[in-house]
Amino acid sequence: MIFSEQDTLPNGVTIPRLALGTWFLPDQQAAEAVKTALSIGYRHIDTAQAYGNEAGVGEGIRRSGIPREEIFVTSKVAAEHKSYATAAQSIHQTLTTMGLDYVDLMLIHSPQPWAEVNQSDNRYFPENRQVWRALEDALSAGKVRAIGVSNFQPADLENLWATAAVKPMVNQVLCHISNTPLALLSFCRSRGILLEAYSPVAHGEAKKNPAIQRMAQRYGVSVPQLCIRYDLQLGMVVLPKAANPDHMRENASLDFTISEEDMDQLLRLPPIQDYGPFRHFPVFGGKKNGYGVPPVSAERFAFLAAFPKNHLSPERELWYTTVAFLSFDPPSHERSLFWT
Repeated sequence: MIFSEQDTLPNGVTIPRLALGTWFLPDQQAAEAVKTALSIGYRHIDTAQAYGNEAGVGEGIRRSGIPREEIFVTSKVAAEHKSYATAAQSIHQTLTTMGLDYVDLMLIHSPQPWAEVNQSDNRYFPENRQVWRALEDALSAGKVRAIGVSNFQPADLENLWATAAVKPMVNQVLCHISNTPLALLSFCRSRGILLEAYSPVAHGEAKKNPAIQRMAQRYGVSVPQLCIRYDLQLGMVVLPKAANPDHMRENASLDFTISEEDMDQLLRLPPIQDYGPFRHFPVFGGKKNGYGVPPVSAERFAFLAAFPKNHLSPERELWYTTVAFLSFDPPSHERSLFWT
């Protein structure tokens, strides 16, 4: 059963191989999703400061009745925090917001602030070393049990590797059928860095791919099941997002194996060309193209994170989170997908 499968990090901490992703789930929905997922059998929950739902995730954990020590919780230092002080304060705020004494894994969400991803050659090498030192100190203080990064390329990792007292244990990256960063995967494995895959179904776009559909039908599984199994067989921890209990159960029903021949075929599929309405997000290769918002400073981020959003509808909270935390503003003709 997938819920019993774990990997072991370099410091001996074990991490469940299947997690519940919570991106785009507002607090109230996140609380219910986490509670439900834990009742189904999930024991790994992934969130981030940028998601704006850490409070909801913490609430779901408490409401589940599952002992805290049985749950693996991941969060991420916001991409805009690029100093020791702001990173350290953000970790403290995460614990306060979630109502937890510790998180199991804390990651640097991105080597660059979101507004500069895909648009700047500045990789923030000195700044990321400061942030990493804040994570190391949080680890020493028992505020976190393991530390890592997200969206880091080999040069970003080498930068940390050169001075880190504790080497990065995890790199959480975009990886799915039709977008598998093999060179990055190979680099991380050579350094003993565990890889995690977010958006394993390409934020839904994989379900539209005829070749993936045909193979899923041949195995008698859904496209999401095939996609999750694919990443698992690459040796990754996988983080599919779901709010629907039926989807949570389906995503965890993975008692099949993709043959070596079919894995090779999936690896050779043409690269995805378009992430649909989510193409504008930095993690999916998006650029501002004249309609982005200015970079969010650490001070502005702190203000936005503290801004009371309980008066907003779930849809408007989702829009608020998208714009405020990810420095992203979709073109006007696609705003109806997020704002109703």
